[in-house]
Amino acid sequence: MTADSQKAARLLADRAHKVARVEGRERWREALQWVSRGRLGRRRGWTPVPELDGPWQDTVSAEREGWRQRAANLDGEFAFSVDYRLCQHCRLGWVEQPFTLPEYRGCGLASAGLAAIRSEHPGLSWHTLGGHLSESKAFWTVVGAGVPGGYAQHHLCAHVHARS
Repeated sequence: MTADSQKAARLLADRAHKVARVEGRERWREALQWVSRGRLGRRRGWTPVPELDGPWQDTVSAEREGWRQRAANLDGEFAFSVDYRLCQHCRLGWVEQPFTLPEYRGCGLASAGLAAIRSEHPGLSWHTLGGHLSESKAFWTVVGAGVPGGYAQHHLCAHVHARS
């Protein structure tokens, strides 16, 4: 990593609160799923995620139905991304698969991205679904310090399952 790319990544981390968004909800699909109790209206296959004009983007997740993706775009590629899901009823939030390109690790993109999501959704307890790999435990310890829930493993609640 060059000093210039590190500097660019740190500047990007400082702008994590400036996010371009796309709603991505398909109300007709949600209604069909609700009426059919989830039997109809599910997506099949991969759905492309729209590209937005902004260094930080919040879009529908291409991998998980009902989830959002927060991503940081640097030089035309996602330098950082994470999927997240919320349940306002239970006051819970989940994040999954945070990923930072190796050349930008240690520049604060993950910490800034996760902090921006938390600040947009105050009062939630934050978790992950899966266990943490041994090589990622230090990361979760650092980003989870002082965070309600601490990004500890927690299953999805019934409210989120009912909408998935």
